[in-house]
Amino acid sequence: MSKNRMLVGMAAFVCAVGLLLASCGKGREDPGKNLLPSEEKNERVVNLFSPMEKTAPNMENAARSASEKTVIMAEEKLGVKVEYITYTAENYKEKTYDQVSIERAIHRMDDLYLLNPDAIRALGEEGKLMDLSGLENVKNLRDVIRAANEVDGKLVAIPQEVVAYGLFINKDMFDQYGLGLPKTPEEFLECCRVFKENGIETPVGANRWWLETFVLAQAYADLYNGGNTEAEIAALNSGESKYSDYMRPGFEFLKELMDRGYIDAEKALVSEAIEGEGPDFLAQKTPIVMAYWGAANSETAYAKTDFELLVIGFPSSRGQMPVVSITGFAVCTGAEHAEDAMATLDAMISDESLQVYTETNKVISPSKNVEVDCVPALKPLNDRIKENVYVLGANAGMNLEQWGNTCLVVRKLLEGAAVDECMAEFDRLQAEALGK
Repeated sequence: MSKNRMLVGMAAFVCAVGLLLASCGKGREDPGKNLLPSEEKNERVVNLFSPMEKTAPNMENAARSASEKTVIMAEEKLGVKVEYITYTAENYKEKTYDQVSIERAIHRMDDLYLLNPDAIRALGEEGKLMDLSGLENVKNLRDVIRAANEVDGKLVAIPQEVVAYGLFINKDMFDQYGLGLPKTPEEFLECCRVFKENGIETPVGANRWWLETFVLAQAYADLYNGGNTEAEIAALNSGESKYSDYMRPGFEFLKELMDRGYIDAEKALVSEAIEGEGPDFLAQKTPIVMAYWGAANSETAYAKTDFELLVIGFPSSRGQMPVVSITGFAVCTGAEHAEDAMATLDAMISDESLQVYTETNKVISPSKNVEVDCVPALKPLNDRIKENVYVLGANAGMNLEQWGNTCLVVRKLLEGAAVDECMAEFDRLQAEALGK
């Protein structure tokens, strides 16, 4: 996995989990400073490597993260102590969280890891992660968890939430011009045409990270919802099918959006997520942006708007399509405290713990028994996911990493590459993956 690919995969996904985890160490010093010293030599300890620090115990009014609440529940239930080994960017210089977590897992430096999709796939293929299928609470998980995090038939990682991406819509502006919410690429283009003709300079606010959501929704709408998922993925992994054939419609769609001026390619190429397009969306200068579920809950993003906000799926041949990306907790193969780590993770994914997590962060639970009480703006996206309609933005069972690679190739399109050139790049990446 190239350095650039790892950087993209980490940066893109950290935007999605930023509301759940503490920042990756800005202004922090020694990552070991947040560890609580063991008072008993025989204390049962589980070492967790994560982007988040443990809240200082003497801060009575500090809001603990949703994940830490479930860790505390597991500690109390099992009599173990979870010690946090924290990634901080300045300590690891130019290495990303993905790179560091992979290195640590390979050398069995920790017991439990919170991993991004790229790292789950890489470590799973190397046999460095334990099979979690036998955990008691696995029976409660949604099908999407297995679909995303199984490698060679083994469930190697389990998340505490399902991160969904969608289109954030200014419903007032759609109503103003008599437009319905688009379901297909053709309907989406028509909405953009109407906005453009009525003086909306750029109907779609975009950034350099998330335009791949349009591509992935169109590329894999049938693969994940047509009843033949395993066979189609197997054909891609063997080289019988080409990723470029799946990707082409989405890239042609993006090219048309750019050519018609519905997306400002030059601005998107240099814009960070939300920071680039967010001000225009909030000021009602652009009616459409793309973002993740949590952005509708966060006061720093789009939770408080002066207009009616709705979050819908991306246009596809099967209607509005959520794009889902999943992190996961994993246990290192050969971990020093493997038994306690497995038990701790099992407790963290119990319905009781996930109910606490879900209520705290207002997210989609990986348990089919735990429902999110989402804000009204998210109901259209949540309804589709409850119907089991979605596309995976990252899949550990595919031998070609999806999210980061698609993001990089989309950037080539933004820089002026032709669609055929972009497809040639996918063919090259597939040949490289097949040769490993």
